[in-house]
Amino acid sequence: MKQGRSGRVLLTSIFAGVPLALSALVGVSYYTFADVPPLPPPPPQNPITEEKRLLGKILFFDEQLSSSNTIACATCHVMSRAGADGRVGTNPGPNGIFEPGIIGTDNRTGSQGVVRMDANLNYFRDTSFNFAAQVTGRAANSPINARFNIDSFWDGRARSQFVDPQTNTVAIPAGGSLESQAVGPITNSVEMGHDGVDWNFVTSKLANVQPLHLATNLPPDVAAVLASKPSYPQLFAAAFGDGAITARRIAFAIATYERTLISNQAPWDAFVAGNTTALTATQQAGLQHFGANCGVCHTVQNGLFTNPNLPNPQQNGGNFRNIGLRPVTEDNGRQAVTGNAADRGRFKVPSLRNVGLKRNFMHNGQFTTLDEVVRYYARAQGSPQPFLDNIDPAFLAINIPPQADVQIVDFLANGLLDPRVRDQQFPFDRPTLYTDNDRAGDRPSLQGGGIAGAGGVIPSMLANQPGYVGNADFRVGVFNALPGATARLYASLAAPIAGVISQDILVGTTSTGTTTGLSGVATMNWPLGPSVVTAGQVYFLQWVIDDPAAINGQALSRIARLPIFCGAQGCPAPCGTSDFNGDGDFGTDQDIEAFFACLGGNCCPTCYTLGSDFNGDGDFGTDQDIEAFFRVLGGGNC
Repeated sequence: MKQGRSGRVLLTSIFAGVPLALSALVGVSYYTFADVPPLPPPPPQNPITEEKRLLGKILFFDEQLSSSNTIACATCHVMSRAGADGRVGTNPGPNGIFEPGIIGTDNRTGSQGVVRMDANLNYFRDTSFNFAAQVTGRAANSPINARFNIDSFWDGRARSQFVDPQTNTVAIPAGGSLESQAVGPITNSVEMGHDGVDWNFVTSKLANVQPLHLATNLPPDVAAVLASKPSYPQLFAAAFGDGAITARRIAFAIATYERTLISNQAPWDAFVAGNTTALTATQQAGLQHFGANCGVCHTVQNGLFTNPNLPNPQQNGGNFRNIGLRPVTEDNGRQAVTGNAADRGRFKVPSLRNVGLKRNFMHNGQFTTLDEVVRYYARAQGSPQPFLDNIDPAFLAINIPPQADVQIVDFLANGLLDPRVRDQQFPFDRPTLYTDNDRAGDRPSLQGGGIAGAGGVIPSMLANQPGYVGNADFRVGVFNALPGATARLYASLAAPIAGVISQDILVGTTSTGTTTGLSGVATMNWPLGPSVVTAGQVYFLQWVIDDPAAINGQALSRIARLPIFCGAQGCPAPCGTSDFNGDGDFGTDQDIEAFFACLGGNCCPTCYTLGSDFNGDGDFGTDQDIEAFFRVLGGGNC
């Protein structure tokens, strides 16, 4: 859609009476967002293809990309929340103390990630979050319209030059900030990973899971490509020519998907294209006040409502500004990336498109309503006082007239709202994630019960991972137990009685270690192989801790209820077949070669779903798997 004369004349008339310099800025050479700036081309090293877009979309929504199978990119980037986080989590800030509220403290509102795990995927106590989900120190940025970014993240540390994190070579010399951003959270021990996680762990895991296995209600384009139940190696082969899974390819795919998330169908877009009724009179007044006060940073001219093309000029901060929200000593922002003292306290100027959908605002989530935001800029009575160290002069020059804040809020909340984003319509559609509220029936839950041990404390159960058939990584933890004690995890299909379960199944025995002298902690891995559990079963789990201070010398944890379910791609067969490589020929030399290659960690894309766990007991590559394989190869039973 080309910009017509009516749009330019209309915008010029809207800004009548605005100071001359600003009028020239926003009125003389105005273009619609649909036309200018044009969509930046993808970097030549990563051209957009449909196969790559679909792979990136699948990866973006797959919780299996995290170490605990509980966090996807889409967990923290919710389209109906303008691509930000719909949840609210509190980070205690530099002082490590959770203080009441956010305003006036160094607390931040961030995104809830994973419960902390060590390099062996064992739970341990985090000094700030204990055994609750960790929370990031900054609010989540939006991937919507992020195609226009020069550098990404609040401090711009995801640079335009993308360096492959596995090879440490430059994969994209310029224009690759989305690729740089995509690889960050996956190996971050707060957001999606565990302590010491590396890309070998991530890529090996993807090679052995079913894509989007934990999601339901798949978008049509994703459902179509997953209908034949392809493996991740097959999806990577379709996108890149072969089935190798690498960090670079993961970044390329996710970035390709994100480059298609373009929001440009708000009432504002219709208004500047010539539809004079697309914005109400109140919103038009809000637009005028916004342009006069906010347009220096949130540029109206380019329709993005930010300054994407000014990464860090020496003067005036470009796309990174300090508006005095908190003392620079708490978070020096851009300075940590550039090393330039002039950048202290500066953070990215976000796009304001769809901003009315957000639950919190600013890099630290300090405000919860747009009204609070505008009142802060207006320095209204009752608003927090800005911190002046290195504050941007543009902030101090803002002069919002009385009552104009209501008009500005109306323009921002409604005039910049793309209904496709609000309603999660293509390309902003999403599946239902395992951790979404309406999947609660598939999730573990705590049932109470237990018997106190040392100090009169009942050991605490930690169970938040999905109990799907075939989950070899399923883990259960216990904390607040006697340190250095023998700990046994039991399971039962029978409902508990008086806070105690029948000890029908001994899952395993371990001991409670200590974390810097704190209470005892233990983790148990219970591989949920198809020969171990069945979809529809409900298990009750309870820890038993040898503790002389407890009744009968045994403290009992609270009880966890664990529903067992099939993932979206179905439950795996309880035992592999002699057609291990899936080529339709049974018991061939190629099947034997594929099996032993899989034992060595190189499973083919069409190999048996559980790979080297041939007998489906949840343990991979054991002598029992080898014995079962040759029994089946000889015509026997698993």
